[in-house]
Amino acid sequence: MKRYSIFAILLLCAFYACSGSDDDAQKDMERPVISDWNIVANPIDCQQYHRGDTIPVNYVLMDNCELGAYNIEIHNNFDHHTHSTTAAECPMDAQKAPQKPWIYNQDFDIDPGQRIWDARQDIAIPEDIDTGDYHFMIRLTDAAGWQQLHAVAIKIVE
Repeated sequence: MKRYSIFAILLLCAFYACSGSDDDAQKDMERPVISDWNIVANPIDCQQYHRGDTIPVNYVLMDNCELGAYNIEIHNNFDHHTHSTTAAECPMDAQKAPQKPWIYNQDFDIDPGQRIWDARQDIAIPEDIDTGDYHFMIRLTDAAGWQQLHAVAIKIVE
């Protein structure tokens, strides 16, 4: 709990550093943050989902000046490539050639002037896709163009 209090104070200080002028985007030299602050983030590394179910996305998006937009991408990891944004190592299936892989790629707008945004989406998993290892990635861009990426390994099962 103490960690969250210190984080909240530092975040508020950063927010006020950009307030008060029309050229805030010119002053913004910090990347936005994809966080699990005060929530249960989802998805997280190594979670399993069934074909035909939904992935409930839940992250807090933050920036010191102004948020821009975010993108969610899901793609197969049948070749065991990495995006290296987390240290978790999940058990993986054997490498395989995709037959009917799932590819999801959707942009989401954030209302202008926002510094904190709850990214909540329910993403339907198709019933007829290949099962196996996938990457879930969320990309956050702030109004000044700085970007942050958060990628986790998930598995789609029968």
